[in-house]
Amino acid sequence: METKANYVLIGAFSIVVTLFILLFALWAAKYSSERGWQDYLVIFNEPVTGLSEGSSVQYNGISVGTVKTLRLAPDDPRRVIAALRVQADTPVKSDTRAKLSMTGITGTPFIQLTGGSPTSPSLIDTDRRDVPVIQTEASALQNIADTANRLVARLDQVLSEENVKRISDTLAHLESMTGSVADQREDLRALIVNGRKASEQLTATLATTQGAVEDLDRELIGKLPPLIAKLDNTLTKLDGAVGGADALINENRGAIRSFTSDGLGQIGPTLTELRVLVRDLRRISDGIDAGAAGYLLGRDAPKEFEPK
Repeated sequence: METKANYVLIGAFSIVVTLFILLFALWAAKYSSERGWQDYLVIFNEPVTGLSEGSSVQYNGISVGTVKTLRLAPDDPRRVIAALRVQADTPVKSDTRAKLSMTGITGTPFIQLTGGSPTSPSLIDTDRRDVPVIQTEASALQNIADTANRLVARLDQVLSEENVKRISDTLAHLESMTGSVADQREDLRALIVNGRKASEQLTATLATTQGAVEDLDRELIGKLPPLIAKLDNTLTKLDGAVGGADALINENRGAIRSFTSDGLGQIGPTLTELRVLVRDLRRISDGIDAGAAGYLLGRDAPKEFEPK
């Protein structure tokens, strides 16, 4: 019995030691695994349709981790918080950005990390929170969606009821104008024929005018040398007359100077005496008009006889 009891103790001890070693190995493996990974948070301000837990996390196209959890932000349900598990040696910098991407056109969505200049510090060193937060940027899908929304809004404005009514009215006016033009086909045909004839007449007139201008040019060119000769002769005579006048002035410069100094000085008194003479003549003329006899004899004119 005592031998069997020893075997039981030894067996129980062996099992306990084995379990302890197994648990220690699992703990060590988990600890080593935990040390090989780094947790980050990404807060999206857009829908993450198709993204799920376990989706891939890539850095410049290389898989570096997975999405651990997805949840709505408690303070703003329009935002989505994604918890990432990324390899610890991944160089996540302070200027690294995360965005939602898709493999091909119909592939599954994943989170793409981009950016991160070599001189930027590590995000873990700058973000002292328990779980660092990677900033996001708008994805291509979001840009396409925003552009589509703007296009739809603009199309709604263009295709408003008022614009549709205006387009309908314009089409109606065009139809009415087309009908009017169709009704006046004969008039338009006659107008085109008359226009063609007028064009032909205009061409003939221009040809005649060009011929007349050419004849005029030839005639003018033929008469131009005699005209130039006459003009040259006239200018020569005018130059001679100017020279003679200049010589005459030079010869009589003393007389002209004497006239301007003495003769012009006497014009003033002469004009004054002439003005007095004109005034006296006017007085004599007025006296003669009033009574010539009385004025000449120096007495009153005889009175006419008036019968009583």
